[in-house]
Amino acid sequence: MDEPVGIVLVSHSAELAAGLADLVRQIGSSEVPVLVAGGTDDGRIGTSYARVQQAIADANRGAGVVVLPDLGSSVLTTRTVLEDHPDPAVVVVDAPFVEGAVAAVVTASVGGDLAAVVAAAEEARDVRKF
Repeated sequence: MDEPVGIVLVSHSAELAAGLADLVRQIGSSEVPVLVAGGTDDGRIGTSYARVQQAIADANRGAGVVVLPDLGSSVLTTRTVLEDHPDPAVVVVDAPFVEGAVAAVVTASVGGDLAAVVAAAEEARDVRKF
């Protein structure tokens, strides 16, 4: 398998991001880089510009990176990082945090390219639970 698309989970909560990362790693493949940027630099609830920037850099293995923020300032922080460091191979996706992450990781684990991984995460928005 060529290098897979990387996934970055951005959350206000370090625990939430880490828990979701554990889940998607078990569902997907250990080959897919799943990085987290949760909480502030001093351990509080919030979003850290530096953590988002570093997670993107660490997830990028050459096939691109999909960034999934949870809500509010995590979206704004992610967008600011991408405005300050533009890279067409890094895409922030408007998708449900859990379902989008699962779809993205599964698609990346079977060799989906950046466009396929983005599409899978976005499509998770319309999947009904029952």
